[in-house]
This record gives sequence, structure tokens and C-alpha cells, in this order.
Amino acid sequence: MRTYILQRFLQMIIVMVVVMLVSFIIVELPPGDFLTTLREQLTDQNVDPKVIDSTVEMYRARYGLGENWFIRFGKWAWSLMKGDMGYSMQHNRPASELMGERLSLTIWISIATLIFMFVVSVPIGMLSAIKQYSAWDHSFTFLALLGVSVPSFITALVFLLLSVTLLGATTVAGLFSPEYVTAEWSWAKFVDMLKHVWIILFIVGLGDTASTIRVMRARMLDTLGEPYIDTARMKGLSGAKIYFRHALRVAINPIISSIGLRFPQIISGSTIVAIVLTLPLIGPLLLEALLGEDVYLACSILVVLTLALVIGNFLADLALAWLDPRIRFEN
Repeated sequence: MRTYILQRFLQMIIVMVVVMLVSFIIVELPPGDFLTTLREQLTDQNVDPKVIDSTVEMYRARYGLGENWFIRFGKWAWSLMKGDMGYSMQHNRPASELMGERLSLTIWISIATLIFMFVVSVPIGMLSAIKQYSAWDHSFTFLALLGVSVPSFITALVFLLLSVTLLGATTVAGLFSPEYVTAEWSWAKFVDMLKHVWIILFIVGLGDTASTIRVMRARMLDTLGEPYIDTARMKGLSGAKIYFRHALRVAINPIISSIGLRFPQIISGSTIVAIVLTLPLIGPLLLEALLGEDVYLACSILVVLTLALVIGNFLADLALAWLDPRIRFEN
């Protein structure tokens, strides 16, 4: 196990370095750069051309944009290894500060969404498999298919429409009520957030929950058809022991292994939902950085998402080893 952990740690380092380089290159690929966008914005605002030239040269010197991209990547990567993610050229603030404001809420909502997905999909998938072709099975299968088919941002728009037309709500978007948006954290603000967050969890997690129900049902049906399940039945084991002790531990493996992949997918996939519901999450900030060619901010966010992916995969592998005794890492 120690050898496996060391190998995975070295793989994580290699993956992070490759992602850093590829992310920097991709953000640099579009024609022009941040200075081109800045010049166009100042020109549209009818700023004096001399002021535009001096402003552009100031930014060029401050962020080293006149240097070769490989040199700038090396400086940024070295700073990143020391804990400095660089400055956002759009906001003229450290990238870590901009990310810190949104990252904690993003991670919290993503973890809560994963828990919601797991708690809802596993029991429903099990019940559908155990009660195959029953009314429950047909109902859950239809709802799961509907949840997979409808994009999450469409669900968000429908929710906004129903809230305004049927309930007469005036403020249904956002993570807080208007009076708590700029307020300091307190128990009242936390309770207000809980009133809003369940809606977000439902909208963001609906698609993943529906697909996981389908996976859980299919895997449970396959597992219940295995010979060792028939042997357990012939030995007189109760249905609960067969379903939970033998079948579930094997059928749940694909769901556990996919958690590491779903975590960054939830973060990035909730971008449009966050824009629709005006949520202060990391996705809209990444989109803004990419559109504005804010290379240091965009690459820093991509590195954090990649780190979440590799750590999630590693933890999922450890969970698989704990759940399924057939899985061994020594070899």
C-alpha cells in the first residue's frame, strides 16, 4: 500500500505539471492577449489615445506581457510552487484572493451535492433493482430518464419562472437574501443560506443523481444475478444481508470510483446554473477570466480544479479498496 500511495503521489505531480503547461498554452492560443482586450475597451470608452498607450505599456511592464510565453509560464509556475498564484490583470488583485472568496462556497456546495446525489440515488437504485418491473421501478426509471434529459440550467430557468409566476417571489436567485449579501457571517446569515441552498443542490445535482440511479439499478441487477448471491440465498441468509452485505458492496463500486470525476464536473458544470441564479461560485469567475484572457487567474483556477480531480480519484481508489476485498493494490 505504501508503494501504491507513493506511485500515485508521483503521478499526481506529473499530472499537475502537464496540466499547468497545457492550460497556459491553451489560454495563450487565441489571437491577441489581455492588452488587446484592454485597448479595445478603452477605445470604446473614448479614452484619449495617449492615455491608452501609456496604460497598455504600464500593464505590459507590470505583468511582463512583452516576454516570451515560456518565460512567463516558468515564472508563474515557480511562483505557484511557492504558494503565489499571481495577479489577476482584470481585477488588479491577487488571484488567490479572488478565488478564496468563491472557492470555499463552491467546494461546500459541491460536497453537499455529492452527498445529496449519493443519499438519494443509492437507495432508489437498489429499490428499483430489487422491485424490478414493478410500479416503483417504472416510476423511478421514468423520472431518472427525465432528469438525465433536462439540462440543469433549463431546470434553473423553469424554477425561476415558477417562483415568480406562481409564488409571486421577487428575489429567488442568489445564495443569500438581499439583507445578508454584504453582511458579516453570523448564525442568522447561515440559516438564511440554508433556506436557499437546498434549491441549488436540487438543481445542480438533479442530472448526476438521475444518471447515478440508472447506474446503480443496472449494477445491482447484474450483481443479484451472480452465483455467489444464489449461494447466499441457498444458505438461508435474509434478504437484508444479501442486499446490503453482499450485493451493495459490489454494486456500488462504479459510483464510488466516479466520485473523483464528478467533483470537478459539478464545479465546472454548475457554471451556467451559477450565472442564471447569480451564485458567487468559481465557475463564472473562470468563464470571465477565459473571455478576458486573464491568463494567470484562469490557469490558477484550472490548476485547483485539476488538484480536486486527482485527489478525488485517489480517495475513491482507497474507498474501493476498503469496500471490495477483491481489489488489491500491491500488484
